[in-house]
Amino acid sequence: MRDLILIHGAWAGAWVWDDLLAPLRQAGFRPHPVELPGNGHGPHGDLDAGLEDYEQTVLALLHTLPGPVGLVAHSGGGVTATRVAERVPERIAGVAFVAGMMLPSGVGFAELTAAVKADEPSAAGIVPHLLWNPAGSASRVPPEAARRIFFQDLPEPRARRAAARLTPQPEKARAAVPVWSAERFGRVPRLYVEALRDRSVVPAAQRRMQALVPGARVVSLDTGHAPQVSAPAALAELLGAFFREPASA
Repeated sequence: MRDLILIHGAWAGAWVWDDLLAPLRQAGFRPHPVELPGNGHGPHGDLDAGLEDYEQTVLALLHTLPGPVGLVAHSGGGVTATRVAERVPERIAGVAFVAGMMLPSGVGFAELTAAVKADEPSAAGIVPHLLWNPAGSASRVPPEAARRIFFQDLPEPRARRAAARLTPQPEKARAAVPVWSAERFGRVPRLYVEALRDRSVVPAAQRRMQALVPGARVVSLDTGHAPQVSAPAALAELLGAFFREPASA
């Protein structure tokens, strides 16, 4: 039975995977949603956390699990997954990016989307709506913006509940840039799950990442930014097919 570590994105927490856990278990996996530190979760609840803290949090869990482990990363969690796979590729069965930041080495998401925004202003995603603390070291997402950008494909009551659970996010973690090598991260099997109605990591940005970091298998879901919330059964089916294959073993 394959263990899967589920890595949430910015402003979220392990709760964002709740609806996916049962379908993954029914498919024969052991899912482990992780709480990344710094935005009210874990030992660094004071917003003082960066990519190294995220890496160490995932690695600490990884080292308690047997065999090669799968990483499932949503949105900005893709940067953390990339770095963990770079650190210990021999322990990683594969990485699944769910509308995730599968970034070229040395390139941040803001840099990647700058070219996309020239043709598609909506590629700015949630950034124009963010509210910042006085030091500029952390941001939060207004609930109305979260409902429109992240959760527009959910029924309104569920969208409101999800938006209300978002917490402030440390900027030094959100703006982190991955550095990786073809010899390590580059040899790990990858799946990219497109979210075709995504208003945060818009499809044009998703496809630019696929072009700049080739080699991932690409599948699509007709959802907004969080298919693990809006279409958990469909997402579990795609993840199950990927992580059960011999190439990912």
